[in-house]
Amino acid sequence: MPSPILAALEAEVAEATTVMASATALIEGFVGRIQAAVDAALANGATEAELAPVQAEVDALHASAELLAAAVVANT
Repeated sequence: MPSPILAALEAEVAEATTVMASATALIEGFVGRIQAAVDAALANGATEAELAPVQAEVDALHASAELLAAAVVANT
């Protein structure tokens, strides 16, 4: 019979993994929506220089999501 402490730990890890995966999906959703807005702005005449601060935030969010996804994979 497995230890109740080990069973509780396994449940906590499974829950945390699910939450982290959901957070990754949420962040990537934000990234996609912001990137679509940047692309639309560029198509409507905005310059890359004007949108550089926004693009930098998109890139940072995407990098954060990748780090979180890697953490989920590493701990599953």
